[in-house]
Amino acid sequence: MISPRIFAVLALGAWSAYAGSTTVPVPREDEWWKGRQAQLNQRVKDHGPEAQVLFIGDSITQGWEGEGKEVWSRYYTGRHAINLGIGGDRTEHVLWRFEHGNLDGVHPKAAVVMIGTNNSGDNSPGEIVDGVTAIVKALRSKLPDTKVLLIGIFPRGEKFNDQRGRLLQVNQALHRLADNQSIFWADFGFKFVANDGSIPKELMPDFLHLTPSAYQIWADSIEERLSKLIGDTRIEAKAAAAVSDVLSGDWVGTMNGPNGDPVSSPIVLKQDGTKITGKFARGQDRWLEIEEGKLEGNAFSWTVKRDRPNGEVMVYKMSGTIENGELKGSVKTTVDGQEVVTTWSGKRK
Repeated sequence: MISPRIFAVLALGAWSAYAGSTTVPVPREDEWWKGRQAQLNQRVKDHGPEAQVLFIGDSITQGWEGEGKEVWSRYYTGRHAINLGIGGDRTEHVLWRFEHGNLDGVHPKAAVVMIGTNNSGDNSPGEIVDGVTAIVKALRSKLPDTKVLLIGIFPRGEKFNDQRGRLLQVNQALHRLADNQSIFWADFGFKFVANDGSIPKELMPDFLHLTPSAYQIWADSIEERLSKLIGDTRIEAKAAAAVSDVLSGDWVGTMNGPNGDPVSSPIVLKQDGTKITGKFARGQDRWLEIEEGKLEGNAFSWTVKRDRPNGEVMVYKMSGTIENGELKGSVKTTVDGQEVVTTWSGKRK
């Protein structure tokens, strides 16, 4: 089964040259999209009458079923929420879906809407605003008792770029739709951006789609407002969320060797809450297990042991911090009775 993220990339490429109207409902012709649309309609048919919340959008919304599934389970499964996200969709496709089954028989208390990033490559900010506005109006017309929680379009791209600027202009205008009676606004895209303006890979690996940590940010950012809109008890972040997984995956660690030249080695890390396990490559065919690994805030530490030919055991105590998606720290060991300390760094592979 191909992941929603891969489909999103394929879909985005297929539609990147299309710059049609953002307000005229249009379907997509690819078979995968038709299948996903049918799946959503069946989901609405099966569970629509009991749904308290709808999530409407593109691949970032669909991603609640992938990277965001654990967060979804904590916050939204008990509220019978329905995910109506399709990777690659633009505003015009969502409008078409509204007219062809996605809203049939549902009476949710709230609809969470985040859409428009796939229009931002070839539509003007004004056209995107028109498209999102048309979606909000359609929701209000078809579901007059449903409160709309409109989410500002998330930033995209690793560093500052023109596309981000256009999305900020769109968000400024979309904010004006909120009347705090039927339509409400939430904009927390800044939480995905580091102090230098970059987007960390531990939040958006491809600088567009979200990791579990980023979905946790999304859920926490709207929980107070959403719980009030649906008349439910607020889920507290501390009780709901495990420690965000910022370390799991393949890394390349680099440190200076005995002659002063940098030496790089693969590292595989697995984070389970505050516990860190994994392995550190030594040579091409040998791995050293990570022991006593732990994470406290953005600070990590672990121990790696290596057997020496003379029967002694070398113990490497590695510690540091994760900052902007990179590992920076030091290694301490004892050689011939003397403590040796060297710096090291790590980047995702």
